[in-house]
Amino acid sequence: MVYKYPLAASSWDELELNAIKDTIAAGKFTMGEKVKTFEDNFASYFGSRYAVMVNSGSSANLIMVAALRYIQDSKLKLNPGDEVIVPAISWSTTYYPLYQYGLHLKFVDVNSLTLNYDLLALSDAISDKTRAIIVVNLLGNPNDFDEIKRLTANKNLILIEDNCESLGAEFKGNTTGTFGVMGSFSFFYSHHISTMEGGMVLTNNEELYYLMLSIRSHGWTREIPKKHSLLDSSERDSFTNSFNFILPGYNLRPLEMSGAIGIEQLKKLPSIIEERRKNGALFQSKMAGHPKFIIQQEIGESSWFGFSLILRKEFENQREFVANQLKNLGFECRPIVAGNFVKNKVIDYFDYEVHSELKNADYIDRNGLFIGNQHFPIAEAINQLAKF
Repeated sequence: MVYKYPLAASSWDELELNAIKDTIAAGKFTMGEKVKTFEDNFASYFGSRYAVMVNSGSSANLIMVAALRYIQDSKLKLNPGDEVIVPAISWSTTYYPLYQYGLHLKFVDVNSLTLNYDLLALSDAISDKTRAIIVVNLLGNPNDFDEIKRLTANKNLILIEDNCESLGAEFKGNTTGTFGVMGSFSFFYSHHISTMEGGMVLTNNEELYYLMLSIRSHGWTREIPKKHSLLDSSERDSFTNSFNFILPGYNLRPLEMSGAIGIEQLKKLPSIIEERRKNGALFQSKMAGHPKFIIQQEIGESSWFGFSLILRKEFENQREFVANQLKNLGFECRPIVAGNFVKNKVIDYFDYEVHSELKNADYIDRNGLFIGNQHFPIAEAINQLAKF
């Protein structure tokens, strides 16, 4: 079905197409100079020391957790069995790396208005056993990092961000994805910028940076400087170093053309965010007090990945009917990310617990949906929705 108001639309033009053609003409297809340039530009744009590009946002989450498993710094190290707090609503690959590295997941409820952590529930969930907190900025909306900082002060907790849906969001002048020791980003088609498939991690920690470079490429040492502490003297011969492995790694490398596309897409990011925020402002003004829907409460400056619609109590459990009505009007819509993730059968494989109850996540799981935002004006769609 062709939707009048789709979830996403391409922001590519001749610049991205020419970048692909130039990369093909150069005959360089695997990760190379274009990827490195995109990484450097991305890190500079967000004021971070290091950026590591991978083949997806999911892989970005994976190498973040893997790097914390293998880091030598005890203050940042995660060991099997360590407790990691996660929000009950996110995408599946927020959670999978934690399972894969033998960590204990503690699911915490979300706020029904912001869709991010319920801060009272988060405060209550933090215990002496807690080692790390995964902060997910949902649908472009930042968390309240002032409050999270207060809750975690002097507790020796590791904070990492899954920022895959919130590129360009800000909280009090700082961009999301830079509040934790690492932050992940996704460049999937429906996200703010797209490199076909692709992801990125930002960090200011040098050891984490080099660990992620190694883990990204088979666990080898080729991209680690010869004098770095990760290598001992026997591993510093340049020839041997070509195929020398120190970590259980993966092949998560991006394509060179994805890096070339990313260079061009990043140039457009300011205007993309500006247009999404204009749409967000119109959406909030038109949809405030809507008789059927509760909309997401903005924290800081959202980058408005999409627009959530949660049915009010009077329309509880009518989501399928409402979704079909919206589809008939031309709206492409989806559940809010993965809903309450604990309801999924895959959870049977996890080492996990549920903190208290997940009443907000449960309600959103049954009664929430979202529609798309775009990098161009969508007043017609918002006006149509306001009359729904």
